[in-house]
Amino acid sequence: MEIIVRFLQENPVQFLATVGMDGKPKVRPFRFMLEEDDRLWFCTSNRKDVYNELKSHPFVELSVASPEEAWLRLSGQAVFENNLTVKKKILDTNESVRTQYRTADNPVFEVFYLDHAVATIAAFTGLPPKKFFL
Repeated sequence: MEIIVRFLQENPVQFLATVGMDGKPKVRPFRFMLEEDDRLWFCTSNRKDVYNELKSHPFVELSVASPEEAWLRLSGQAVFENNLTVKKKILDTNESVRTQYRTADNPVFEVFYLDHAVATIAAFTGLPPKKFFL
């Protein structure tokens, strides 16, 4: 888990792929928030399209590449949980999220983790893929 968390933290702009409400793929920039209880946590607003997409079609993939041409692909099932401890930790560590939502009990502020997550790290430089079951 540590290598995955470090890769996500060192490369903070990731791209999340979902199934849109129209049944077509959607890809958007996203950001990993933190690891807590052996889970990878993310957040969003329940007013965004991505929230409805994740509730309707919870299986996602996230991808990110490093400047050194290594890449990570992470897949799993988005599980929303009203976890105030996680929300507070996210607010404490991320100024842009804190500015947007202000408090952990903001009814718009949603957090989710990836269940049955599988991560693959490889590189365009020939590094053989390494798979992690989280």
